[in-house]
Parts: sequence; structure tokens; C-alpha cells
Amino acid sequence: MNKEEAKLEIDQLSQQIEYHNRRYYVMSDPEISDYDFDMLLERLIKLEEEFPDLASPNSPTKRVGGDITKRFETVQHRFPMLSLSNTYSEEEVEDWYDRLVKMTNLELEFVCELKYDGVAIGISYENGELKQALTRGDGTQGENVTTNVKTIRTVPLRLHGDFPNDFEIRGEIFFPWDKFNELNRQREDIGEPTFANPRNTASGTLKLQDSSVVASRGLDCYLYGVYGVEQAEGHFESVLKAAEWGFKIPDPAKNMIKKVSSISEVMEFVHYWDDKRKQLPFEIDGIVIKVNSYAAQEQLGFTAKSPRWAIAYKFKTERVSTRLNSIDYQVGRTGAITPVANLEPVSLGGTVVKRASLHNADQIEKLELRIGDYVFVEKGGEIIPKIVGVDETQERGGKEVHFIHDCPECGTALVRNEGEAQHFCPNDTGCPPQIKGRIEHFISRKAMNIDGLGSETVDALFREGLVHDIADLYELHFDQLVKLERMGDKSANNLLQGVEESKNVPFARVLFALGIRFVGETVAKKLAKHFGSLNALMAASYEELLEVDEIGEKIANAIRSYFENPVQLALIDRLRGVGLQLESEKKEAASDVLNGASFVVSGVFSAFSRDEIKQLIEDNGGKNVSSVSAKTDYLLAGDKMGPAKLKKAEGLGVKIISEDDFIAMIKA
Repeated sequence: MNKEEAKLEIDQLSQQIEYHNRRYYVMSDPEISDYDFDMLLERLIKLEEEFPDLASPNSPTKRVGGDITKRFETVQHRFPMLSLSNTYSEEEVEDWYDRLVKMTNLELEFVCELKYDGVAIGISYENGELKQALTRGDGTQGENVTTNVKTIRTVPLRLHGDFPNDFEIRGEIFFPWDKFNELNRQREDIGEPTFANPRNTASGTLKLQDSSVVASRGLDCYLYGVYGVEQAEGHFESVLKAAEWGFKIPDPAKNMIKKVSSISEVMEFVHYWDDKRKQLPFEIDGIVIKVNSYAAQEQLGFTAKSPRWAIAYKFKTERVSTRLNSIDYQVGRTGAITPVANLEPVSLGGTVVKRASLHNADQIEKLELRIGDYVFVEKGGEIIPKIVGVDETQERGGKEVHFIHDCPECGTALVRNEGEAQHFCPNDTGCPPQIKGRIEHFISRKAMNIDGLGSETVDALFREGLVHDIADLYELHFDQLVKLERMGDKSANNLLQGVEESKNVPFARVLFALGIRFVGETVAKKLAKHFGSLNALMAASYEELLEVDEIGEKIANAIRSYFENPVQLALIDRLRGVGLQLESEKKEAASDVLNGASFVVSGVFSAFSRDEIKQLIEDNGGKNVSSVSAKTDYLLAGDKMGPAKLKKAEGLGVKIISEDDFIAMIKA
């Protein structure tokens, strides 16, 4: 390769890497796998080594991590947060090991750790109290996400034991699989697209402006690197010491961290977790190996972007190539259309894969798919397999794939709302999957929880013309049911009894069961608590909906649209007629001292958490609203409150009170 060709490829690689770097770190929406990204970076490193005068000072090879967004305050790191050198080769790990032993001329000990697929964090403590939490950012400076990190229950706010007065501890914040799966189930319930994987969702969650939403999602954290103190003899010993101060560290008893003294023990740890990683309740993507001795670490030093004394061995993403036979288009209960690829069966991650997600029309267009193509399928951190590219080494297929224009179930022309990735079938009253999906949602455990009814029975009732909507369930008769296949007398009676008992289900669950778009279980509870009855909710204006805690424009628009639909109003009249609970039980207040006054709660408080303050407001006759308006009576201002709310409250003449003022009010 001549110099001109090298310059052209270096420029192209730099642009590609910067683009994918931004997709990964800033947008939390990567387009390629970690392996493919690392291969691009490795190629660029080799070219710059071969042609050093072509290496730019701003080359991606000089960078540590992601870019900085402007959503949070940017703060300089006390100690640079360098990234580790990556490898997918066991031979390179062995070469690295041998090189360090020769450089130090010592019998080195190493620490093997899990490489958590999450978000790197550095947390500072002063006098035993959490002071500040910063993301990696670009390695030199990070974003101040202290308020959000304080919501993570495994991060101690106060330490105990013989802790240093001023130090920083680093680790990884991640999304446990059970919490991630539950979040996706909630999003499915409200018709929102599900998140792709735990790592990106953890990153996006940590950068949410509303810390109460962060708290509700259940992030977790392992902390394992102590900085800025006279430390113990080695890294392993300092991690164990951190556990004594109250930190959640990787558990040595579960082989999550181990001190070893030979390369064979290092590789034994690597092989163990390559085999066992699917049994963990969170995602890992490799193993980190570090020199244990701090003295040896200091002797080995750093390169421009990473320490010489540590390396990350990354597991290869599970990927196979197989033939794309066809594409089906599934219709959800909200009308959302999801394309699903039918594949030539292939083994992936210990299971046989026959189908894979294609997400939406944009994904199909980007991949330029043809029926008969050989495609790459990955599992990695995904719940279900997905197609990530076309195998160009195989002969291309024939017919090019174009996203459908009409609903595959009812033939109605599809629509795509501005700013949304998915297409929808607007025929919500005549499209069978939507009708059956809404009924199945209505009867589900967290909604009306009707015993004796399942998806097969719903399908049979719909097929026989006995139900066309949720209200029809309350008009079923024994004689109709016993005629159904596999429905005996006992089953029919159980079903009817379950329908009757559902009339006692509380209002919040009834509201959730209606299946209003974006109104999931949590939102339904907040709406029920705020308005108290369906009539009050139906009469609420767009502006009044926005005053409800955590209700934004998207949810408010969806609620107004639902209650402006004559079909839904007729359905509600029928449900009201059969005796469903359409208002909340009156709860006796602790007092009426706040007497209907509206509060916006913002900032951090010392005597109570924000949730506790909000509960006290409601218990004493007040109500919580999410945004400051002319109708707001009080802004309850804590420490580190955002300046926007304060400025707006001052401009509107809203009374601003402190936590002490509030305590005095309720004591009165």
C-alpha cells in the first residue's frame, strides 16, 4: 500500500469510527457489534503504526471513550478514566502476560474480573459521604450524574468502618436481566417499542433528567477500583477492603474476582466464564486481567490511552450466517407492525434459531435485504436474535424486500406518525389481532386478572363471534360458553365467576386494563391517584394532564385522543353499566392542612426522600404536579434544584418554600 492509499483509508476509517463511537456512547444506539468496531479500530492502529506521519492528533486511536452531551454538567476527572486495551485472542493475552513478566523481571500476581457490559462510573466520597458521581465521558472529563446514581440502592450514600476521608471508587453500573425484561414488558403493555439490550438502556437511563424514573428502573452496580488514597499492597486487597466500607464488590466466593499467579490460571478463569456467563443475572462481554501489585503497576505505567498493566479479553459476539427465507409482519394490540424474519434453522448460543427481529422499515432499508440472502444473526446481549447484516461472501438473493403498505390482517393502509419508527394499522375496531390483543391485555394478571380466560379461549370466543370488544365479556352466558370446543360446565362456570369477580378490581387497574397507549401500570396508578375517577380524567384538559407527576406531552395527547374517540366513549358507557370500579376508594387523609394545594417538588432533601415528601403532600390533602404553572401553589425547593423551575416559579409568582417550611406546614 502506498502513502496516498493509506491516507485515504485512514480518513475513511476515522470517519467511520467517530460515527460509530457517537452511536454507541452518546446515542446509546449502536449499529455494529463491539467486535466489528474493534476490528475497525485495530485496522486504523496498524495503519498509523505503519505510516506514523499520517496519524492525526485527533485520531480516534487517541480517544478513550464517548463524547460529552450537554444535558449534564461537565466535570474534570481527578484521575483520568482510561479505557483498557481489548483483544479477542487468547494468544495475545499470553503474549501480554509474558511481556509484563519480562518488563518487570518479577513473579507477578494477576487479578481476573468480569467485564460488565454497562456504564463506567467514578464516585467520590468525602468524610464517608457520597459527594459526586461522574461518567467516563471522554476520559478526561465526564458528566455529573450524582442525583441519578444516588437512586441506585447498591451504591452507599454513607460509609462505615475505617474508610479514607477523601477518595474515589470506580466500577460499572448495569441493568440486571430481570429488571430489563420487566421494563420491556411494561413498554409492550403501552405500545412502546422495546429496548434492544441492557447496556444501552442502562446508559440511557443514567442520563434521564428525572431521577425518579431512574430510581424506578432498578439499576445495579459493582464497585472495584479505589483511587486517591494510600492503598493496600495490591488491587485485590483494596477491593476486599472496600467491601468493609459498605461497597458492593464482585463476590470472590462466587468466582467473580480471583487473584492468580500463572497464565494457566488466567485462562482457566476466562474459559470458566465463557461457559458460565449465561447463568449470570446480568450481561458480561469479557474478562479483565490486571497486575495486582500497585508497585508493579506504577513501574509498568501507561500508554497514551490505556494502562500497560491491564487488558480486556472480550468474548466474541455470538453470530452465525443463515438463509433468509421470508418475512412475516406481526400486528400488535396497538396496531404496531413488527417485521419478523423466517430463517433457515441454525444453532446459535445453544438454541436453534428459526426467526429473528428486523425491528422496522428503516432497518430493512438500511440492510438492503433480498429474500434468499444469507444474513448474519446475533444474539449477544439481545433477548431475541436479530439480523445485523448481509453475508457478502454468499450469493445474493433475488427479490428485494420492501416494507408493506397495507395491514397483513385487515388490508387497511398503514400509517407512520412523524417522529416514530414503526408503522401502524389505524383500523383498531376491525383488525382481528388488535381486537384480540386488547381483550388479552384486559384480562391479564396485572389488569382485570380474569380467571378461566386465556389467549386460546379469547381466540375461540372471537372466532365464534361472541366477543368483539372487552365489554362483550360481561354479556357472555353459560349456554354460549358450553358450546365451545373443550369448554365443559365447570370451565364455563369458572369463566363466568372470574368475569363477575373482576367487577371488584380497583380503578387504577381498570384504567390500565383499558389499554390506552402509553398508559402502563405505573402511569395508570398516578392518574387514578391524581384524578380519583374516570369521569374526572375524561374531563381533564391537556394542560391539566400535564400537571400530573411524570405525565408528559406524549401521554397527555394519547389520553385526550382516546377519550375523544366516540367508539371508546360508547365502550366506557357499557363498562360503567356493568358495574366496574371507575373511581378510587376514598382514603382517609392524615390531615387536610394542605387543603388541595398543588406542589412541585424539586431537588434533593435531607429529612425525607422525594417520594416520601410527595406521599406526605397527598396524605395531608395536597396534590403533586410535575411542572410549574400559574396554577401551582408552592415550589418545594431542595438542594441542587434545576435553575429552570426556580426561574419559572419566580416569574409566575409561585411561592417558593424550603424543606423546613414544608415540615412546619404539615406540623401545623
